[in-house]
Amino acid sequence: MNKQDCFFLGTIVSKFSFKGEILLKVDSDEIEFKKLKTLFLETDGALIPFEIENVMLHKSSLLRLRLENIDSEEKAIRILRSKVYLPKKDLPKLSGNKFYFHEIINFSVIDNNYEDIGTVVRVNDQTSQPILIVSKNDKELMIPLVDEFLVEVKRKEKQLIFNLPGGITEL
Repeated sequence: MNKQDCFFLGTIVSKFSFKGEILLKVDSDEIEFKKLKTLFLETDGALIPFEIENVMLHKSSLLRLRLENIDSEEKAIRILRSKVYLPKKDLPKLSGNKFYFHEIINFSVIDNNYEDIGTVVRVNDQTSQPILIVSKNDKELMIPLVDEFLVEVKRKEKQLIFNLPGGITEL
């Protein structure tokens, strides 16, 4: 499994019990966690598959997991801080104005007031509000990803249609 074929799910942040259970901080709210069967842990640059024996929600953004062959506290400690991935093909399809951040890379950003803004090159989700990094003519613009600004996602046309407040593209 190649990393570019995968979606970053989250990070293992803690062990939960002496029997090898772990807590995974999930980086997405669109995952139907009860349907998860296998996930991939990044180890020494490679993605290693682990079968999920049990999964349950543990607070708002944490999943409590029991993985195949992780059956002791020592084994759980060894995988702490591991990055966890899912194959993109296993993600549920989203519709309407819902999307995965990786899905909108290279989408055109169009504003009802200002026409073509540019092309999405990445999404910064390390802030309290996700920000689209949009490139046009070798310049990068930052567009806040606010539900009230987003009018429509046109998947076939690879476009994000916004109704942005005046002056936001000048920042």
